[in-house]
Amino acid sequence: MPLLITYLRFFWFFEARKNPSTAPLAIWLNGGPGASSMMGALQENGPCFIAADSKTTYLNPWSWNNEVNMLYIDQPTQVGFSYDIPTNSTFSPDGMGIAFQATPADFSHGPIPESNLTYRIGVSSSGKASHTANSTAQAAHALWHFAQTWFFEFPHYKPSDNRISLWSESYGGHYGPKFFAFFQEQNRRIDNGFSSKKGAHKLHLDTVGIVNGLVDMAVQGGYNIHFAYNNVSHPPTPSSSSSSSSSSFRSRITNYSQTYGIQLVNSTKYAEFLDQWNRPSGCLDHLRSCQAALALTTLDKKNKNLTKPCAIFEESCYEPFQNGMEYANRGFYDIAHPAADPFPPPHLHGYFTEESTLAALGVPVNFTFGSVAVGQGFESSYDMLRGGFLDDIAILLESGVKVHLVYGDRDFICNWQGGEAASLAVPWMQQETFAKAGYAPLFNREGDGKVGGLTRQVGNFSFTRVFQAGHEVPAYQPVTSYDIFIRATQGRDIPTGKVKVTDDFATVGLDDATTVRHAPPPMPSPKCYVLMPMSCTKEAWATISNGTAVVRDYFVVDEKEEEMGDL
Repeated sequence: MPLLITYLRFFWFFEARKNPSTAPLAIWLNGGPGASSMMGALQENGPCFIAADSKTTYLNPWSWNNEVNMLYIDQPTQVGFSYDIPTNSTFSPDGMGIAFQATPADFSHGPIPESNLTYRIGVSSSGKASHTANSTAQAAHALWHFAQTWFFEFPHYKPSDNRISLWSESYGGHYGPKFFAFFQEQNRRIDNGFSSKKGAHKLHLDTVGIVNGLVDMAVQGGYNIHFAYNNVSHPPTPSSSSSSSSSSFRSRITNYSQTYGIQLVNSTKYAEFLDQWNRPSGCLDHLRSCQAALALTTLDKKNKNLTKPCAIFEESCYEPFQNGMEYANRGFYDIAHPAADPFPPPHLHGYFTEESTLAALGVPVNFTFGSVAVGQGFESSYDMLRGGFLDDIAILLESGVKVHLVYGDRDFICNWQGGEAASLAVPWMQQETFAKAGYAPLFNREGDGKVGGLTRQVGNFSFTRVFQAGHEVPAYQPVTSYDIFIRATQGRDIPTGKVKVTDDFATVGLDDATTVRHAPPPMPSPKCYVLMPMSCTKEAWATISNGTAVVRDYFVVDEKEEEMGDL
């Protein structure tokens, strides 16, 4: 008899602080794939943040639930507090040194191991990739069914205008467009009487917001190379008649516009990476061939002949995205910060180890920052390399859904220049009009003349470069992010919030957003938080591993600091 598996989805809902009974509803999803949306709830745009003691909380005045009912969802199954089968597990640093990962363990044949700073025991999901989604398309199905159940169980939180919004970050560049496109498809099936779910209700779609999202690797991937070299925009490419490593080419790539003037690779390495990406039968050609194959089927890695270009890209083409940062010891998510980045503060990890927190949430599993099972599943289907999400955005725009792209300009991994390229590549009816629109300054609501970024907008579609922000934009620039969110929700122009947007609305301003440049902020010093290995330098982590570290509130402190704290 087959085993019946129950999949339990964790969500955290926060009523609007103002008029919750009539407030609109927005869903927030973090990316990964496999990342918990509790990041958004507790260190980006939720109603409270976790204090430095990792035990107490304090209010966020710019919480997105000030005027909107907010629903944070850990998805797909096995992400965060969502789980399938509660399983005894060990928790230790993952192979990438980012966070702690869960590994199922059997404690029935011996004593339970002792815990220490780098090794803990607890309960997690099963860790089986077959028990969760392995692609954005599958995850869309699961979220639609969750939404149907949620509105059935909580009908009083269905918005008065019956419309919902979805905001997603990072891998949310895949999630947002595909999820809402799937919701749209289900709405049509309901209208035509062909829904696969009895009693299904239409979900009226209002806004899709994407924060520093990966929408299309073929469009955005090359900009990781450009951004690593003085953050240039629209740089020259090597001509076929000259070597990409020649001095003449290198001299042509030294005078292009800069975001912060931070050089992550030298000109020789930049030219080498760019050649690997653009040359015939190079990385971009392999990626386009991969996307063409994946568009025709739901193939995974078992179909090696048809997905060979995907395998070649995966094996040979990640160096341009990764190695540049290793040379400069800069953060993947903020080029102005060190690789061991102390921001956003990682206090939520300690908060979720507190017994009182877990009891209050009613969860039977320990928190996992990122799901290995989900990551492996999506990797098996080459989901990160798939295309089609730009087409989904176009379909949504043509049906009246508002779409807003928001990119912090200090992020490397999903940088704003790649995001700008993605915005220009959306094949909608006003594509040409959008490309001709200017960049208008984004003024905040406080009326002090502060410009938080630059926005290009035509009708219901916008792209915004947010100044002085890394990957998790709301954590860096809470006021600017809040203004963008509320203006988008209310259908007003993103730059000022004063104009009710119509189809013929278009911003006027700068032709090129790279003409506005900034000095980077002072680089912060690393603060090693033992539950977040990526926050630690190699030297600090060595003291944790050898047992000599002095730790207070999960932070490594030096002995003098500890002694002063005891006085």
